[in-house]
Amino acid sequence: MRVVIFSGTTEGRQLSQETVAMGIETLVCVATEYGKLMQERVPGTQVLSGRMDAEKMAQVLEGADLCVDATHPYAREVSRNIREASSRVGVPCHRLLRRESQLPSSCVLVDSAEDAAHFLQGTQGNILLTTGAKELAAFSPLERQRLYPRVLPVVESLRACESLEIPRGNVIAMQGPFSQELNAALIRQFSTKWLVTKDGGAAGGFGEKVRAAEETGARLVVIRRPKEEGESYETILRICKEMMECR
Repeated sequence: MRVVIFSGTTEGRQLSQETVAMGIETLVCVATEYGKLMQERVPGTQVLSGRMDAEKMAQVLEGADLCVDATHPYAREVSRNIREASSRVGVPCHRLLRRESQLPSSCVLVDSAEDAAHFLQGTQGNILLTTGAKELAAFSPLERQRLYPRVLPVVESLRACESLEIPRGNVIAMQGPFSQELNAALIRQFSTKWLVTKDGGAAGGFGEKVRAAEETGARLVVIRRPKEEGESYETILRICKEMMECR
C-alpha cells in the first residue's frame, strides 16, 4: 500500500510516523526546505519538497492508494489543487481537520489579513504579527515602525520582511514551538499592544498566544479559520489501518 501525504504540519508528520509503523509506503510532500528538514526527522518516509500545481500533484499521486491533505488550515488554494489532482487520477483523498480552538470573547475576529490590517489602521501601539511571512504584504498600509513580524529563520521569510521595508530591529526570526512564557516575553520586550494570529489550534500554539495576551494585556486579533469539510486525525488513521488490513 502506498499513501501520499501533503503535509508541512505537526499532524502530517505524526500521521507519517504512524503509517510507516504500519508498513505503509509513505511519501510526504512539503512546500518548503524548512518543511523538508522537519519531515526528514521522521525515519522511513520519502520526502518531496517544492511547491506544486494540480498537474504536478496528479503526477505524484499516480499509483497511490490514498491521498491525505494534511496541509495548514489556511492553505485553501493548496487544498483545492490536492482535491483536483486526486479526482483527476482517481485516488481517494481525505482532508485532515485540525481541531478548532475556543476563541476568547475579548478577541477581535476578522476574515482575512487584509481585514486585520484595516482594523489596526484605526488603532495605536506596536503589533506582534504571528501570521507568517506570506501574509506580510497585507499589512503594508500600516506604519512599518509598528510592525513586529515573527517569521521562520529562513531566507524566504527574511526577504519578505525586507521587501516590505520592515526595520531589521523589528524582525523576530525564530522557530517554534513557542511557550506562553516566550510569547509574553516578546510582547513585553517590544511593548506590543496587539497580537495578530490565525486560529492554528493546539498544534499551532494558539492557546499559548491567547494566554500570553491575557497575561500581558495585549489585545488579540484573530483571523477566522476557513470553513472546510474533512475527517479527524483518528478517523484518517483508522482508514489507513482498514485499508492496510484489506490488502
